[in-house]
Amino acid sequence: MLDDDTLALDLDDPRQAGVFFVTEDDLTALAALAQDAELLLCRLDLRDCDSHTELMARLQAALALPDPAPRWEALGDLLRDLGWLPAPGYVLLFSHAADLRDADETSFDTLLDLLDLACVDWQDRGIPFWAFLALPDSDFPSLDTLDLPPDP
Repeated sequence: MLDDDTLALDLDDPRQAGVFFVTEDDLTALAALAQDAELLLCRLDLRDCDSHTELMARLQAALALPDPAPRWEALGDLLRDLGWLPAPGYVLLFSHAADLRDADETSFDTLLDLLDLACVDWQDRGIPFWAFLALPDSDFPSLDTLDLPPDP
């Protein structure tokens, strides 16, 4: 799904950073870009992740969270701090994100909100914070299926 423009993405630029949906196949290229940019890379596998409790356990393992089972508000604070993981920037890669979305939509949506808030907070400090959540190819419409207006 990544194209040449995406591969030219400047992960060092906090103004470009954000929360993005990608395909599973994109995660390898994004990991390489993160390593090239010398940003801290955290991988989170959400395969069979079906609850807030399971999500928190996986976040704790991947990010070495100082609080082993934070509530949502505490997680938001931790994502905006990351003082225990000093780095010039951060890239979080979530594989199989659809498993959480399909099993616990509320937790999925809350995670997206917290990641987005963290991204904005890091941008204000001039530090890139990226989150890429991999969804199945079927979640992305192809150009063939889009109802595009005819060319003039």
